[in-house]
Amino acid sequence: MADRAQLLGSLLTDLRAEGEALDRVVADLEDTAWLTPTPAEGWTVATQIAHLDWTNGQALRALTDPAGFTADAERLRDRMDHLVDDEARAGASAAPMRVLESWRSSRDALSGALGEHPDGVRIPWFGPPMSAASMATARLMETWAHGLDVTDALGMAPSASPRIRHVADLGVRTRDFAFAQRGLPVPAEPFRVELVAPDGSTWNWGPEDAAQRVTGPALDFCFRVTRRRHRADLALQATGADAEQWLDVAQAFAGPPGEERPPADGPSPDGGA
Repeated sequence: MADRAQLLGSLLTDLRAEGEALDRVVADLEDTAWLTPTPAEGWTVATQIAHLDWTNGQALRALTDPAGFTADAERLRDRMDHLVDDEARAGASAAPMRVLESWRSSRDALSGALGEHPDGVRIPWFGPPMSAASMATARLMETWAHGLDVTDALGMAPSASPRIRHVADLGVRTRDFAFAQRGLPVPAEPFRVELVAPDGSTWNWGPEDAAQRVTGPALDFCFRVTRRRHRADLALQATGADAEQWLDVAQAFAGPPGEERPPADGPSPDGGA
């Protein structure tokens, strides 16, 4: 129990830090900059932040009123194909400072609720129920990915701290989901993943002698599993047919994969090839 509490505490520290990093990007923007289009079609900077705020609110509801959340999720099931877009755009219609203040409030509330959640009690969600640690990891991944949309839109460098290890880890752990999501057979063999971290160290998953392997920069792997970069723009190498296919279909988030981002005209300035 102590180990799980320590893991959750570490995750929440990183979740707060990732939110604060994105907050620094948008806090001093002029109102007109909030209307800047991002790579997600139809979404502005404001839409991205409003989406994070809405999802935080849903997670907070799942933590504090699981029965109510479950009933609402069932009621909204037929709207899921456009619910996220609808809610993000509705939230973004408020004044930018209102959007920012609401997101700050939901970040704080969610972090507090996750920290107080009873150990071993799973949290309902739109997909399978999850632990507090899994919820914190998913929220960090989403904060990083939508933050990347914002920094791309504003011509800024991506967030590339050691916190992206959580994104990479989630990308590795969702390997089977990514195949199943597309109706593909789940590989039977284990994979070896070796990534070069932002500080030059190496992050590893899987047995050293695995025939199926993925190697490359951790940042590029995170770009790929959040589907924020086309594979052609990344310095990721796959060995084995299953590993090759995984890099085509990888995704660390629930729901449909969405449209593939087009390849860049030239080398990526963010660490991709």
